[in-house]
Amino acid sequence: MSTVNTLERVCARAWPPVVARPLGEWLLRAAGGYTGRANSALAVGDPGTGLAEALAEVVAFSREQGIRPSAQAVLGGPVDSALPAQGWEVNLGHPKGAEVSVLTSPLPSAADTTAEVAGTPPPGWFELTVGGEPTPAQRAVLTSGAVGFASIRRGGELIGAARGSVVDGHLHIGVLEVRADHRGNGHAKDLLAALDAWAARLGATTRVLQVAIHNQRALALYGSLGYTESHRYRYWVPAE
Repeated sequence: MSTVNTLERVCARAWPPVVARPLGEWLLRAAGGYTGRANSALAVGDPGTGLAEALAEVVAFSREQGIRPSAQAVLGGPVDSALPAQGWEVNLGHPKGAEVSVLTSPLPSAADTTAEVAGTPPPGWFELTVGGEPTPAQRAVLTSGAVGFASIRRGGELIGAARGSVVDGHLHIGVLEVRADHRGNGHAKDLLAALDAWAARLGATTRVLQVAIHNQRALALYGSLGYTESHRYRYWVPAE
């Protein structure tokens, strides 16, 4: 199974920011505020300088990009443990949750599914996943890389959508949405099965995704599909 640092870098490549700037082994990221993953410093590995200097670079980059300074650090890792002494705190106000579980599993054998996967977002896909016409930053993040857009239609209407990306043999699931009036009917599993089959054709052997720890419904779904936790990370911000 992939190491923690490898998984973090795979996930970062699968969810690419609009602006990326390396800082040693760290990665500074910005995408107009769209998602924490694309608007934080991936603080994994050696930044090539002292921690205080690296964090100052994070703050300067964030101000340059017009976003709030933020660092994504592996829970219990050396950066996560050292941040409080640097005047940073866990971002408990993060809208999607400050603590995230990274789940993995081997890619399973193909299963029957009614979902389809296309290389471009089908009609209605953005409306369901981002609520309408995407911003330039949303479009850039969601459509960059080796991406598959899964969808399910009923009566001509799109009722389910998901996004998968293949990076270095890993299928990364970045979006999964089922319309509220169609939930509980197995559509999420159909969408995920379609992405599994699509990724297998591209040579993927492992699945990975990130889900906030408070999202118990999602955790239960992924657990039923064989995903297990590799590690967790947290979002940190400078203390006010």
